[in-house]
Amino acid sequence: MKYALFLGCTIPVRSQNYEMSAREVAKNIGLKLVDLPSFSCCGFPVKSASVKAALVLSARNLAVASEKKLDICTLCNACTGVLTEANKELSENKELREQVNEELKDIDKEYKKGVNIRHFSRILYEDIGLEKLKGTVKRDLSSLRVSVHYGCHYERPKDIYDGFDDPENPISLDKLVEVTGAKSVDYKNKLDCCGGAILGVQEDIALQMAKNKLDHVTANKVDALVTQCPFCSIMYEDNRRKIESKFDVNYNNLPVIFYPQILGLAMGLDKKQLGFRLNKIKATALLEKLGIE
Repeated sequence: MKYALFLGCTIPVRSQNYEMSAREVAKNIGLKLVDLPSFSCCGFPVKSASVKAALVLSARNLAVASEKKLDICTLCNACTGVLTEANKELSENKELREQVNEELKDIDKEYKKGVNIRHFSRILYEDIGLEKLKGTVKRDLSSLRVSVHYGCHYERPKDIYDGFDDPENPISLDKLVEVTGAKSVDYKNKLDCCGGAILGVQEDIALQMAKNKLDHVTANKVDALVTQCPFCSIMYEDNRRKIESKFDVNYNNLPVIFYPQILGLAMGLDKKQLGFRLNKIKATALLEKLGIE
């Protein structure tokens, strides 16, 4: 099984531990991730200013993968959403496709139908499957209680993902956590946005939104918050001190870890391979609970 790995903009700069752990997990299950250096921004950051520019950026990336005859594996929820939506629009609208390809001519690229986009978690859930993942577990994580954050773009809008999972009652990430042996603990307002989408324009509201989620998560005294989106992680981890200072709260160093990190631990992989040293809020207590020094 082979995919072109699309890292996007945030992961190489701020979430290298996500990339490291995803690569190690993929290697452990025989999933080949191919690097295409000519990939660029997915287009999401400029979509609110220019839908056309965002569409052309997405189409260019899809063309790059098409040239290599590869489907795309994404790690970022936003990248997944914008590439999938562009792919659907372009494949179904001939006139739009011709307009975009006219733009792409200047750089000798052409959008063609046929490339599929899959979030890494979805590949694990659908293509690899829960039973095969269970077979890779070597370390007992049954002592861990964690809560998950799906992120808005993972299964929304529903129609671009062919009904994958249920956006009103998702289960895929919870099931993936349970494969590791850890318990996935539900919490109030689980599907609320992290606030990241408006951080640049309404910081106070964005921080309040992240605080609300952290309040509900920590009320259950879990060992970690597990996410699968780099920008959601920025809200819950990078902005933690700002939230605690602004609202006079203390979340007792609740670690925020990426799903491939917890799966990698269950697989028996080394914490260094999984990038735990790069977590801004150290998962020391969690690792000690598992007997990992």
